Amino acid sequence: MHKLPILKSIRLYLVSFSFVYRNNFFGLLMGIAFGFFMSHAGATTYDYHAKMFLFQDFQLLIVIAMAVVIAMIGVTLMKKFHVTAVATGAEVDFVKKPYQKGLIAGAMLFGIGWGMTASCPGTIPAMIGEGKIAGIFALIGLLIGTMAYGILQSYIRLEKAQKTTSNS
Repeated sequence: MHKLPILKSIRLYLVSFSFVYRNNFFGLLMGIAFGFFMSHAGATTYDYHAKMFLFQDFQLLIVIAMAVVIAMIGVTLMKKFHVTAVATGAEVDFVKKPYQKGLIAGAMLFGIGWGMTASCPGTIPAMIGEGKIAGIFALIGLLIGTMAYGILQSYIRLEKAQKTTSNS
């Protein structure tokens, strides 16, 4: 058993705990802020999405456009100043992803899901946090779709491997 006073022991424990989990705290705080702003902008409300897709109200479209512009500026600045990641300390790398065969079909499925649920992956946790039951169903659909994608990718790789071995 240690001989430190109880207050000093608690303080040391809290400091070490916050040091070890600082990235998780940062992520949690940023997630809460993101969810708050998504909710405040109306991105978690079905009516805003429906009106945007019907070209009746452009509030949500303006929010999305602003987010794109701010992200473009942020990425440009991060590239220019060689920003390092908070978690690892390594320089943030912007690798262009190669085109994949099923990208168009995947984008169409994403759009259909967004139109049907009025939510994208970023708004689902905020919807659940607001207590909207539709967010739970959207999350279930997102998880099933992700699982289906993984299974399909495994199947495609297996097919390619079998064709390669049969041609050899």
